[in-house]
Amino acid sequence: MPAGRRQNVSILRKAKGLDAVQLNRLEKSFRLWADSSARADLDWARKRILLIFLLIRYTGAKLSEVLALNPFSDLDLDRHLVFLGKREGGDRPPREVQLSAALSSEVRVLLEDPLFKKAPEKALRVDPGHVRRKFYERAAACGFPKSLGAPEVIRKSRAMELMQNNVPLPVVQKIMGHGTPNLASALVAYSEEDLQQVARFFFERESARKTSARNAFFGKIEAIEAGDIQARVVLVTSGGDRVTTVITNESLVRLGLKKGLLITAEVKAPQVLLEKTDGDPRCSAENRFHGNIARINRGRITTEYVVRLADGTSICSLASSAMGRRLALQENDPVWALFNSFSVVLHRD
Repeated sequence: MPAGRRQNVSILRKAKGLDAVQLNRLEKSFRLWADSSARADLDWARKRILLIFLLIRYTGAKLSEVLALNPFSDLDLDRHLVFLGKREGGDRPPREVQLSAALSSEVRVLLEDPLFKKAPEKALRVDPGHVRRKFYERAAACGFPKSLGAPEVIRKSRAMELMQNNVPLPVVQKIMGHGTPNLASALVAYSEEDLQQVARFFFERESARKTSARNAFFGKIEAIEAGDIQARVVLVTSGGDRVTTVITNESLVRLGLKKGLLITAEVKAPQVLLEKTDGDPRCSAENRFHGNIARINRGRITTEYVVRLADGTSICSLASSAMGRRLALQENDPVWALFNSFSVVLHRD
């Protein structure tokens, strides 16, 4: 890593913030909170806070920039862009920040609520103190110090996340709206179009990592125990669950795995077994997740089960329909999702 980049990463690390796993955990907390309201007016109020959080979390915008947005004129959801820092009669052009296609689609759905369209220019004009209180509450709900839920901390954490994902420094500077003179030479190598293309590539890759596989667990390596032929690797997910895998020592070296590294673990749906029992399952599977059946898709040959965990994570299991009839599982039934450590494949971006 070049010296300048190491220095910038070092500076960011010294600032208190959240790592990528903690950011994802905080995001899940916001989503579950927004989905749990029982009243229509409360539902809309929570959607506004969720939208504000998502824009700060993925654009690295300042709270004041997001609250000043008109979501119907300052977001181009067809081109997946948000225009930050627009000022009437201002000399400076707005800052264009790329969104992923998945986030654009989600924002479009949120904005379909008629209450957003009632006064579009004021749709996000929420009292900053109220926003901060809600952010602090969500951080506390995750077991974090409430100060780590501050919008400024989320903004800094996003910058660190981008740097750790090897997003080029000029792109990070453009996203964050930084224009420090010492980076002028680095920016010369990138045109505005280049910067936008690079941002689009990284954001779509980031989005795909989170959504392409239902049985994908993104987390941080907690422990590595190397044996003579194989190694045991344990990662902690954003929901606080642990996934154990066994890989060869050759794979351990080839992937460059080490404690604290962010990584994705995947397991195929046919390798996930379901067990309905009141106590702990009596089997040798190291990976055990307790949840409820959220959805069942019954076919003539196979049946798909989707298990929802307490933190909102979904695990998909695929079984023969004949076995499904013997299990006699129904939606909302409590169940254990089980898979052994040899079924888990690790991916490093």
